[in-house]
Amino acid sequence: MKVVVTNYNVKWERMFREEAEKIKNVFVYELIEIHHIGSTSVPGLKAKPVIDIMPVVKDIEKIDLFNEQMTGLGYECMGEFGIKGRRYFRKGGDNRTHQVHVFQVDNKEDINRHLAVRDYLRTHAEEANLYAYLKENLAKQFPKDIVSYNNGKDAFVKELERKALNWYVK
Repeated sequence: MKVVVTNYNVKWERMFREEAEKIKNVFVYELIEIHHIGSTSVPGLKAKPVIDIMPVVKDIEKIDLFNEQMTGLGYECMGEFGIKGRRYFRKGGDNRTHQVHVFQVDNKEDINRHLAVRDYLRTHAEEANLYAYLKENLAKQFPKDIVSYNNGKDAFVKELERKALNWYVK
């Protein structure tokens, strides 16, 4: 997968809303709320142009029943994909456009982690700028190596999550 970090695009919010509507129509009665997360949800932040969406649902086990409908929307159904209690879907193959991270409503740890980082970056411009600088440099260093790109961000992201969770009030 090619690693591209671009300037913030105002279209990302619209892309989230459009895709969120489609997902709402799939999960209907299981869905409690749906959030735009990740770097594309932070105005002004440079990012890989992949929209991260986090539906919060009543029962995570029931989400597997919707795999066929998610496939119909163009998603690959990846199961937990490394995070216990999550259902992960990705769209666009090597030119990924969207990622969906579904969590059950009582999974406060993962839900709060994503919301805390998003909200922290939205309100701490210095941290957002440091993160953008790191991502941009890693993308230049590893333009065709998403694993090395992600590994290069790992320590920064863990520290960012720690700060954001200490700051976050929900």
